[in-house]
Amino acid sequence: MRYELVIIGGGPAGLSAAYAAWGAGCRSICIVERDHALGGILGQCIHNGFGLHYFKEELTGPEYAERFIELVGQTGVAIKLDAMVLEITPDKRVHLVSSAGGYEVLEAGAIVLAMGCRERTRGAIGIPGTRPAGVFTAGTAQRYLNIEGYMVGKRVIILGSGDIGLIMARRMTLEGARVLACVEVMPYSGGLTRNIVQCLHDFDIPLYLSHTITNIEGRDRVQGVTVAKVDADRRPIPGTEMHFDCDTVLLSVGLIPENELSRGAGIRMDPRTNGPIVYQDMQTSLGGVFACGNVLHVHDLVDFVTAEAARAGQAAAAYVKGGRAPSGRTLAIENGALVGYTVPQRIDMDAAFDAVDVFFRVRAVCGASRIVVRDAAGAMIASFGRAHLAPGEMETIKLPRVSLDKAQGALTVSIEEETK
Repeated sequence: MRYELVIIGGGPAGLSAAYAAWGAGCRSICIVERDHALGGILGQCIHNGFGLHYFKEELTGPEYAERFIELVGQTGVAIKLDAMVLEITPDKRVHLVSSAGGYEVLEAGAIVLAMGCRERTRGAIGIPGTRPAGVFTAGTAQRYLNIEGYMVGKRVIILGSGDIGLIMARRMTLEGARVLACVEVMPYSGGLTRNIVQCLHDFDIPLYLSHTITNIEGRDRVQGVTVAKVDADRRPIPGTEMHFDCDTVLLSVGLIPENELSRGAGIRMDPRTNGPIVYQDMQTSLGGVFACGNVLHVHDLVDFVTAEAARAGQAAAAYVKGGRAPSGRTLAIENGALVGYTVPQRIDMDAAFDAVDVFFRVRAVCGASRIVVRDAAGAMIASFGRAHLAPGEMETIKLPRVSLDKAQGALTVSIEEETK
């Protein structure tokens, strides 16, 4: 079967891309989703705080997802649920398998990658100790509690201060558990400031920065953990150990974009984001294949996922109508001092555009600073002031076309802290 556009993933990114592509005139669209329902991770995110930017009102995760499910339901977009994509080929063939259709191959004029991300596990970070029950990733615990109705523990230690871990600290407390501490190896939290305040401070849950778990105890079930302070190289400092009696450890130690399909198709990847390298229209190095949402880089707000996916959907619709793959003059965007990554990583200067939005995260907490963009010759292309910058909050700047036309060579985005 052939579709003009195949979207892999039916979470917030996939839904937004489909709705935007339909609005741009694309009338042959198929969403392939491996779960039994659309909405992605939002279905288990029952807390509020979603939709403030996009819908201008505060919604829970399921409410936000339902808004887009209803919008897509008003279109003619085809949906394949319980369908697992096995492979994407460079000629844009999507191989998938499902109980309803068996093994299928979909031919696509364009593809949008919207597979989201997965959690980093205990095995990936190598915590010493025994291997008892009671160690969960924060997202798994969230699903058990909010979807399946299981209480995962009563005395909890959380390793990592990402947003999911912070939110689960509050959720477990509200369900009657005692969250003893949130432990973060970095000298700053990886979550949004609002979540630190609402989920930890409001419930008197201590946050130990520059600390980590050095041992997990227990045979059948977790019985306790040892926590120690770490030095600048993140190595435990002897003599700083603290012991906590607990029955549960939740891990909130990072998210990894789901890009096995992208790598299998030969798409160029960015080691900084673990996602594809894209141009300003979200097109990857494989012409006609676009990427958006957490498969591209890990976002902090779903509203930003929605906006980014809409750009990808519109660009994919334009591509199937006779668009082009980037070629000719290209500007690379690189990360400089205190900047972890940039998206997009490339600008197609032969495309028609007025400005390019560049998203990035900083690598440390910064006070009053300037975001400075320079070209390869050292000339300043743009500068933006900020009162505060933090790794847990994604930043964005807009680079006008008139400024980019003056650039000589690659662009570098850096942070220059203002001195008092």
